Amino acid sequence: MVATRSMLSVSRSADPNSDLAVQVGRPIQTGFDALDYWTGNGIRQGELLLLGGAPGAGKTTLCLQMARNIAVAGQANVLYACYEHPPEYVLDRLLVQETIDPALPGRVTGVSLDEFQALLAEAVGRYPDASPYELVRRHPVVGAAAAEVDRYANRFHLVANAARKNDLGTLQALVGEYRGRSREPLVLFVDYLQKLEPSTREVRSEDERVTEVVQALKQFALQFNVAVVAIAAADKAGITAPRLRLSHLRGSSALLYEADIAVIMNDKWQIIDRDHIVFNTDKAQQFRDWVVCTIEKNRSGRDLVEVEFQKRFEYCCFNPVGGKVSERLFEERIQGST
Repeated sequence: MVATRSMLSVSRSADPNSDLAVQVGRPIQTGFDALDYWTGNGIRQGELLLLGGAPGAGKTTLCLQMARNIAVAGQANVLYACYEHPPEYVLDRLLVQETIDPALPGRVTGVSLDEFQALLAEAVGRYPDASPYELVRRHPVVGAAAAEVDRYANRFHLVANAARKNDLGTLQALVGEYRGRSREPLVLFVDYLQKLEPSTREVRSEDERVTEVVQALKQFALQFNVAVVAIAAADKAGITAPRLRLSHLRGSSALLYEADIAVIMNDKWQIIDRDHIVFNTDKAQQFRDWVVCTIEKNRSGRDLVEVEFQKRFEYCCFNPVGGKVSERLFEERIQGST
């Protein structure tokens, strides 16, 4: 039998574990100041944030850094479902990121990813029977970075054997198990959603598969009162487009409808108005070091806001201190001239 409740009874609920109590909690900040500001101070439980971008724009880097920031701040626990890379890929990048303070202005010095992987290879070569990650802790900088990861490691969880357990049922069971034992906020990261297998596996079009997956992720957010951040891949047209848009993502109609927030990443160099390059060659080179994040959909605030962050890819991160883009971008010029 279906029961009803009056709105008065809902408003007078005193249960601190009720769905309402969980949903009205404070937004969870990503640690990227400009994104947090324009999205309404962060992401909320029950919401789906979709992240798209051109190949190499830094989607996984941004997601991992968001997850790290959330875990460090203790705002929520993190469940990271990485279907593209093994756990060591994630750990390497977290360790390298901790060798610097990415928010410092100017040039920073730490252990780059190439240097870190060389240290691992040397450890394996010298002591093949020992754990290379324990051995590299002897390095003064990497050891300090490992200690930083240790501080939030119990709040940062990876989906085990994700490459083989890439079905919606497994993800639902993990989120449900977490919510069954804890009311603490949880952010689920999915890298990336087109790698997730729907519950029904008969051969269908990709649009149908993506529709089922993104609808399920949104349902997870609502059913379990968690925040979901999912990376989405671009279609063929989007890969070659002058500027990637939400409409270029694979399965875009369903993605556009289900997402509460949609952020699209583009290299600034690719979308800057050409006048900025022709008349200022020194600054033109700097544009290659920045990514533009366009908030194309935002149910909690303004959309079509463009913010930018400096790449620090040698250290597997961005400078999280960003701001609104001040220069004119490529498509804005075209639109203004028609």
